[in-house]
Amino acid sequence: VQLQASGGGLVQDGGSLRLSCAASGRTFSSLATGWFRQAPGKEREFVAGISFSGGRTYYADSVKGRFTISRDNPKNTVALQMNMLKPEDTAVYYCANGVGSGNYYTTNWNRWGQGTQVTVSS
Repeated sequence: VQLQASGGGLVQDGGSLRLSCAASGRTFSSLATGWFRQAPGKEREFVAGISFSGGRTYYADSVKGRFTISRDNPKNTVALQMNMLKPEDTAVYYCANGVGSGNYYTTNWNRWGQGTQVTVSS
């Protein structure tokens, strides 16, 4: 499975963006998928995850209530809708997938896409 993230850009404080992760391969619908981000000088952090069926979702505390992860298995895509963006959300965002629940701790995140830059100006 190969992953391709897109949808990043420059947005003002309080604005919205929608990221998309497109996957190739027939196993996509059997894998949990998640979004991670890495800001300059900081470690990569988990943002959101979704189970293979889409029935369970998980979020970092910092994005709960603002971000929504969803998936469309027939189209092999996972989206991250980001609302009420803040300057501290500025980072390169990556999608990843693997076997597990979609929770950061219980998923083997072993496939990664290239990142897409999100910049939130104040």
